[in-house]
Amino acid sequence: MARQIISTPHAPAAIGTYSQAVKVGDTVYLSGQIGLDPTTMQLVEGIDAQIVRVFENLKAVAEAAGASLDAAVKVNIYLTDLVHFAKVNETMAKYFQQPYPARAAVGVKELPRGALIEADAVLALG
Repeated sequence: MARQIISTPHAPAAIGTYSQAVKVGDTVYLSGQIGLDPTTMQLVEGIDAQIVRVFENLKAVAEAAGASLDAAVKVNIYLTDLVHFAKVNETMAKYFQQPYPARAAVGVKELPRGALIEADAVLALG
């Protein structure tokens, strides 16, 4: 199956050797997003703003793939402090509808650029 690279200026440009997303067949793999503002490429301040920015970035990439976050079947969340997990749940409820995708949440020591949260997703189309 051919791979299709998904890219949008409405999410941060890749800051490494990866694509914003890759579509293979009816599956779209969204790369991890941190709370970078896509215009300034600067990290937004504070955990609340970073959580929202992460989901806005994922949403923009999903839309570039011709989908929405409702197509998500799996989401992975990485937090530098799991005390913020309740805030993630609260914000996710604004971006995802039931039935919710499968999800993992992992506490990590560090994230790129000093981010407090990162998330990636897998979308199933069709």
